Amino acid sequence: MDFHWLIDRIDSAVVTRPKTVVLLFLLLTMGFATGFGSISSESGQEQFIEDLPSFQAVEDINEEFGPSFQTETTGTTIVQESNNVLSKPALLDMLKTRERILDSPALRAESVSTPAETVATTLDPAATTPEAQHRAVERATATEIAVAVREAADDPGFTNSLSDDFNRGSASATASRASITHRAGPGAGASGGPGGGSEFPPNRVERIDRLAQDDASNIWVQGTPPDTTGTTTAVVLPAALVLIVLFLMVAYRDPVDIGIGLLAILMTLVWTFGFIGLAGIPFAVLLIAVPPILIAIGIDFGIHSINRYREERVRGLTISDAMSRTTNQMTVAFAIVAGTSAVGFLSNLASAFPPTRDFGLVAAAGIVFTFLIFGIFVPAVKVSVDRARQRYPIPTLATTPLGSESSPLGRLLSVGVGVAKRGPLVFLLLMTLVTAGGGVYATGVDTGFSPDDFQPAEETPEYLQLLPESIRPPERFEYVRINNYLDRNFEQNGQVLMYVEGPMTRDTALEDVHRASQSPPETFRASDRQADTQSIITVIESRAERDPEFRALVERNDRNDNGIPDDNLPVVYDALAESPDSEVSTFLAEDRRSAQVIYSVDGEADDEVVTDDAYSVAASYRASAQPTGSVVIFDEAISLVLESVIDSLILTLVGSSAFLIVAYWTLEGRPSLGVVNVIPILVTIVAVVASMRALGIAFNAINGTILAIAVGIGIDYAVHVVHRFADEYHDRPLYPALTRTVVGTGGALTGSMLTTVFGIGVLALALNPALGVFGVLISLSVLYAYLSSVFLLPSLLVVWERLATDTNTAIPLIDTATDVITGQRHPSKGD
Repeated sequence: MDFHWLIDRIDSAVVTRPKTVVLLFLLLTMGFATGFGSISSESGQEQFIEDLPSFQAVEDINEEFGPSFQTETTGTTIVQESNNVLSKPALLDMLKTRERILDSPALRAESVSTPAETVATTLDPAATTPEAQHRAVERATATEIAVAVREAADDPGFTNSLSDDFNRGSASATASRASITHRAGPGAGASGGPGGGSEFPPNRVERIDRLAQDDASNIWVQGTPPDTTGTTTAVVLPAALVLIVLFLMVAYRDPVDIGIGLLAILMTLVWTFGFIGLAGIPFAVLLIAVPPILIAIGIDFGIHSINRYREERVRGLTISDAMSRTTNQMTVAFAIVAGTSAVGFLSNLASAFPPTRDFGLVAAAGIVFTFLIFGIFVPAVKVSVDRARQRYPIPTLATTPLGSESSPLGRLLSVGVGVAKRGPLVFLLLMTLVTAGGGVYATGVDTGFSPDDFQPAEETPEYLQLLPESIRPPERFEYVRINNYLDRNFEQNGQVLMYVEGPMTRDTALEDVHRASQSPPETFRASDRQADTQSIITVIESRAERDPEFRALVERNDRNDNGIPDDNLPVVYDALAESPDSEVSTFLAEDRRSAQVIYSVDGEADDEVVTDDAYSVAASYRASAQPTGSVVIFDEAISLVLESVIDSLILTLVGSSAFLIVAYWTLEGRPSLGVVNVIPILVTIVAVVASMRALGIAFNAINGTILAIAVGIGIDYAVHVVHRFADEYHDRPLYPALTRTVVGTGGALTGSMLTTVFGIGVLALALNPALGVFGVLISLSVLYAYLSSVFLLPSLLVVWERLATDTNTAIPLIDTATDVITGQRHPSKGD
């Protein structure tokens, strides 16, 4: 395949019509910028789990089981703390707060459920208004209140709203929680987002705080989870820019070249963000990692391009000739890097998580944009600027490349070549053992998926308080603080929801539900070998206890006298629905073709065990049954994390290896160079995963892409070394070619590595903890890729030349043994 015509076209355009190229790219930038106005945002863990069958079941349950004309609502949690929240003064605090909330039109409160209300109605069942309930507690003695608390404690709903230290005997607890249900605004959706139900009423936390009475207790209000995407972006990008400018100053040492590099980076970001808007891709938390990745790769391309151009200029070539030679080599190298990186990122399209798929698509598109801008636009600008310097007195502060054989950096980079000359096989054997050991150790890395992955820490670092007020995060995220308090002080009861699909009017439908709940697994709460459930059956039983007429109807249609009707079910449902307080719609769909069954489970049990047990219960249904609930959803997400990691890694390695083999076969006629190119990446992957286990980092929905990214970015370093070596090896013996490659390309790689590690490392400043870990892992993968490319590849290339070419390269371990046996000397091309 002849590709030189394309490179010649690029050379010609860059050298002969640079201003036209620059103008064309600027016009394209303006076109992509039109997509900015269409960018939407998405946050929270829901975006990662919305495609799971168990999550779809929850959506179906929410849609089907409720009133026909359901009012969208939002919720607020109130936490009360004192020496005893069940004491008379604390109860009065909460009842007064409840009364004020219900009386506030702005809060649109439909209900306020609190244990204080339960105590009041237990004292006086006729107290049905907030005022009457307040009077009931106010007039009661401490003994009467204690008796009412003990009586109310028979209700699990009451005790669940009290902290773990609730003592029935002394009628005391240090904390309680209450929930407020608000009617959402006109047209507001329950799903949240701009204009959605989760944001209504506005400023509700502040409003409720002002209404809270805390004479004898502390009352806290928990609103919605904080969205840290905007703050994180505002913190990370400027910090990355500062670090990048500092390293560019070291790499370029020329303000004009720094300006060219920054302009190209800005254009890359404009193209990528414009693509996000034009493609209608929501900007989710994972996409925050895309700009630093593109910045890092763009800087790498820029440094390599400018550095190679300076190498040719130092040798005395003209601007046109130097840039032609630069683009002849660098365009091919950039194309290989862009191709393999794009393959690595596109492998994320196999992920089970929609945001991960979006990340892969956006990152791959960004890599292509980076290739075009730094492979064509930057050389054209550089040619235009240097020609202007010849005509006008524009100062030039630096024209020499980064790194030389005599420099300290050059001597350090030559260590890998020195090892390759003296003992490549010993070194490779040692690295094989280390990598194998690391691989075994890496198999113990954990996987996880938790809402905590998406929440910031309770306290924000002090240095973030130095930021401008417009982007400064709060000193403490109150939502997270209260959430942590609830986790520490309240029992976390578990539930499994069962979404049952089938004709519920069939005579055996309710018997089927009853039979499936018998002899449940150990993690399911049970009484007398019957699972503790809430379902249409419990609604029927409750109504039968209170209504003799309905009880007689049930008995007439109960053929086996177990209290569950198994005949004329439509008639039973119709009679049940006649009650004004009927809960039929909560457990039976309007068309009576599906039902919801709620199981109580051990909140302390392992999620995986509960999920397995839930599916075993589902299998006992004759109808189609899908278990769901937060326990099931997050456990399934955890399993999909590992599955996605493995799938994307396999696709990345296979795709990248195939691409490299074909590329080197086409370019050099040596497909084996593609295999050599992949080996440092395998070492990098093992090192990254082993580091994850050592640092206690688990794979989750966000960092599950890290291995594909490690290949996508890390391949960059190996490609530059191998491609430069192949180019130098045409004209020089092995070891001089290696030295020239490692010192020349290694200088640019070092500048690129430092910029990337610190540029992407600023993600550690992210308020989202998972994103911070993500930045650290990318930085580690780049560091490992750099080290393996600079110090491991020379030995690999020496062995490659011995095995894949006609030369008889000197490899000390082999040749010494051969000389002893045969008494012959084996010269090589490198001698």
